Amino acid sequence: MSLIKYEDEYIKWVEELKGLIRKSQIKASISVNIEMLKLYWNIGKSISTKTKQEKWGASVVEQLSKDLKSSFPNQQGFSRSNLFSMKKWFEFYSSANIEIEKVQQLVGQIPWGHNVLIVTKAKSIEEAIFYASKTVENNWSRTVLAHQVDLDFYSRSGRAITNFQETLPEPQSELAVETLKDPYKFDFLTLQEKALEKDIEDQLVKHITSFLLELGIGFSFVGRQVPLKIDGRDFFIDLLFYHIKLKCYVVVELKSVEFKAEYAGKMNLYLSAVDDLIKSDNENPSIGLLLCKSKSKVMAEYALRGTTQPIGIAEYEIIKSIPDKIKGELPTIEQIEKELATTMAISHSGRSTKYE
Repeated sequence: MSLIKYEDEYIKWVEELKGLIRKSQIKASISVNIEMLKLYWNIGKSISTKTKQEKWGASVVEQLSKDLKSSFPNQQGFSRSNLFSMKKWFEFYSSANIEIEKVQQLVGQIPWGHNVLIVTKAKSIEEAIFYASKTVENNWSRTVLAHQVDLDFYSRSGRAITNFQETLPEPQSELAVETLKDPYKFDFLTLQEKALEKDIEDQLVKHITSFLLELGIGFSFVGRQVPLKIDGRDFFIDLLFYHIKLKCYVVVELKSVEFKAEYAGKMNLYLSAVDDLIKSDNENPSIGLLLCKSKSKVMAEYALRGTTQPIGIAEYEIIKSIPDKIKGELPTIEQIEKELATTMAISHSGRSTKYE
């Protein structure tokens, strides 16, 4: 590339960037990731500004890459593709009317690879901020983040039909709404399309760590076919969970068919019994999740209208197998049981439990 015409301006610009890099190197020992991302943001901003103002072509980035790598041979990150990623990263978040400082604080908490993945796949700034926030909240690895993006977690979050606003106090109702999604995607099951409820339940328990990943942060597995004795009759809950953030039990019922109104009535019964027989006084009201093969939105809303117990209704999909590389990122059964045992001990300390 010929830069003779712009030689003085280009040399001055490269020296400015070298100064930024040296300042970053000094501060890197204090906070490596934050300082590196600040540096990348400033480089991306500078590249974006210069290419627009000076009307330099893409080849200038290739030349810049060579010059920076020559001056800083022991520092990674100055490849041509990475410099373009810095430019794209800056331009992505600068393209809308948002508070850049807040965005910088958020994206500065996650690794560079996560940031590149998000701006590459997100269709909007709102979606990008959502995934960045969830990464910070859940401490997702890049592999898990990519999996959640591929499964379109953003579009499914908070989409279940619920009556939480009418049956739960704030702020629990808002958190409960955000906790559920629709549809749930069981990409780790090996089932036929017309699987029976028992088959689905068997597979979910067998792959409980993957199921917990799909349910989301905060869920701990309590048990399957949990017995409830109501007026001398025996009933059995398909799956029982405890949600650490909501501080409540979550009753999950599986239906391999379309939602029917009577399912809400039975869930109402289960939740009343769980609150009476299992829940402690210092825990929040239990919530129910009906997972159905399909549902009519109107039918679901009518079924929940006037129901006193908090219930959510969502669909599930059985899709392709979960990638093997994801499995290493999931908690083990032992870790889940340990977390659950600690949670239960704290929740039930100082009282005799009604449920054994």
